[in-house]
Amino acid sequence: MNRSARREGGANRAAVMGPWRFVLWFGTVSLLADVVYEGARSITGPLLASLGASALVVGVVTGAGEAAALGLRLVSGPVADRTRRFWGLAIAGYALTVVSVPLLGVPGVLWAACVLVIAERVGKAVRSPAKDTLLSHATAATGRGRGFAVHEALDQIGAIAGPLLVAGVLALTGNDYGPALGVLAGPGIAVLLLLCWLRARVPDPEAYEREVKAPAPTAADTRGGRLPRAFWTYAAFTAATTTGFATFGVLSFHLVQRHLLTPAWVPVLYAAAMAVDAVAALATGWLYDRYGPRVLSGLPLLTAGVVALAFTNTVAIAVAGSLLWGAAMGIQESTLRATVADLVPSGRRATAYGLFAGVVGAASLAGGALTGGLYGYSIPVLIAVVVAIQVLAVALLAVIRVDRR
Repeated sequence: MNRSARREGGANRAAVMGPWRFVLWFGTVSLLADVVYEGARSITGPLLASLGASALVVGVVTGAGEAAALGLRLVSGPVADRTRRFWGLAIAGYALTVVSVPLLGVPGVLWAACVLVIAERVGKAVRSPAKDTLLSHATAATGRGRGFAVHEALDQIGAIAGPLLVAGVLALTGNDYGPALGVLAGPGIAVLLLLCWLRARVPDPEAYEREVKAPAPTAADTRGGRLPRAFWTYAAFTAATTTGFATFGVLSFHLVQRHLLTPAWVPVLYAAAMAVDAVAALATGWLYDRYGPRVLSGLPLLTAGVVALAFTNTVAIAVAGSLLWGAAMGIQESTLRATVADLVPSGRRATAYGLFAGVVGAASLAGGALTGGLYGYSIPVLIAVVVAIQVLAVALLAVIRVDRR
C-alpha cells in the first residue's frame, strides 16, 4: 500500500470520531487518572511527614518525583517518535501510575513510600510525550489553546474529585492513609478500560492533523532534524519560572506543621486549587488562540506570588497563596504544552515534548530542593530568592519571539 493510501485509510479511521469528541474522551481518561494520582498527591506531604520525613525530605522527594515525571521524557519522547507506538506507551504509563497509588498506603515505612511516590511520577514520564502528541493531532483541528485547555479542564475535574474523595475517607477513618489511597484503585481500572476502547476507535489520531494541514513529514524524514531555536529559548523561560515554583508537598507540609489546617482539610484545599487550575487553563487557552504566547507573561508573577503568600502563618493568606499555585499550574499544564505543539512539526513533536520536559524536570528538582531547603532556613530568604528568579524569567520571556503556525 502506498503512502497516500495509508493516509487515506488513517483519515477514515479517525473519521469515526470527530476531533472534539476525541479531545473530550481523552479528557475523560485524564479525569479518571487524576482522581487516582491527584488524590494521592494531595496528601503526599502529610503522609511522608507522618512517616518521619522533614521539610527537606518532602521537598527533595516531591521535587525528585516531578523531575522523574519530566526528565525521563528525554527517553520516552524519542522512543515514541522512533517507534510511533504512541498508544502503547500511553497505556503502559497510565498502568504504572494506577498500580503505584493504591500501594502507597500499604508500606508504613518512609523509604518505601518515597519509592512509590517517585514510581507514580515515572508512569507519567512514560505516557506524557505520547499522550501529548496524540492530543496535539486533534487540537490541530479544534485550536491548540482551546483543545489543550478543555482537556486540562476535564483533567482538573478529576483533580478536584480525587482529593475530595481522599478527604472524605480520611475524615471517616480518623486520618488512616491506607483506605484513603486504596479506594483509588477503582477509577484506576476504569482508566485502562477506557484507554483500550479509545485506541480501538481511533488508532491513528494523526489523521486529524492531516485533514487540516499539508501532510506532515514522516518520522524517517524528520528524525535527524534540529529543533527550532525558538523552542530552546522557550524551554529556558519555562525552566526559569519552574525553578521558583514550590511543590504542593511543601505547601501542605507548611499548612499542617504550622497547624493552619488539619490533614483532612489539605485535600479540600488542593481540590479548590485544582478548580482554579481549570478556570485558568480555559481562560489562558482562549487567550492563547487569540493573542499567542504573550499570555504567558503572568506566569512568573503567579510563581512569585505563591511563595510570598503561601508560607505565611495566617490561614486566609496561606490559602490564597495555594489558590495562586493552582492558577499557575493551570497555565503550566495547558498553554505551555500548546505552545510546544505550535513550535515543532509532527514528526519531531514527541521528542520535543520529551526534551522540553527534561529541561523543566531539572528545574523542578532544583525548585523542590530550593523551596524545601530554604523553608527550613528562612522563609524571607526563600521569598527573596524566588522573586529574583522570576525577574530573570520575565527577562527571558521578553526576548522570546514565537512564530505561530
